[in-house]
Amino acid sequence: MIMVEILTTIFFLIAVIDPIGTVPVYLEATKEFDRLHQKKIAVRASIIAFFILLFFIVIGQLILEGMSVSLDAFQISGGVILFLFALTMIFGDGKPEREKSQITDYKHVTIFPVAIPSIASPGAIMAVVLMTDNHIYTIQQQGITTILVLVVIGLTCLILLAARYVQKLIGDYGITVISKIMGLILASYAVQSILSGISNYFTAIQ
Repeated sequence: MIMVEILTTIFFLIAVIDPIGTVPVYLEATKEFDRLHQKKIAVRASIIAFFILLFFIVIGQLILEGMSVSLDAFQISGGVILFLFALTMIFGDGKPEREKSQITDYKHVTIFPVAIPSIASPGAIMAVVLMTDNHIYTIQQQGITTILVLVVIGLTCLILLAARYVQKLIGDYGITVISKIMGLILASYAVQSILSGISNYFTAIQ
């Protein structure tokens, strides 16, 4: 049962971080650099993205609780944000095209747009906060989730290091299709979060 939960969490994190969808963004952002610097950017961007997500895993809920945001309200609002983010993945131009269009400075691409918002996207940030809620998950469970985030970021880094081969193998069309499938999975999780928040709220006031 634990293994199934771990695999489910990994698959969800892959959906929300969307490593394949990051490939065109990374290739566009690093096209002015040689292979050595491209590899350095992939590794550094992955490290930065992990620490951004780790920050929100540790601090995100404390900030919300300091603002007196209830768990139910957080689940509902977080679900809505994730759902809207998922819709942009499904019906929009797609993650690659949207983020490639934001590149204006090729000298500072490690942080933006590769680390954030391509890897550590707003959807990924909200997802990790939801998945490490202190009211629902134990410290051990949150620790496991953090490790799994690191694993997926590591996988993302490996995919970026092999980005040219991945693009040749799948193609731009295939990358777009995969990104939209990831958006559909994310939308399902978001709706589930909204329904849980509404159900818990009405149960509490009865």
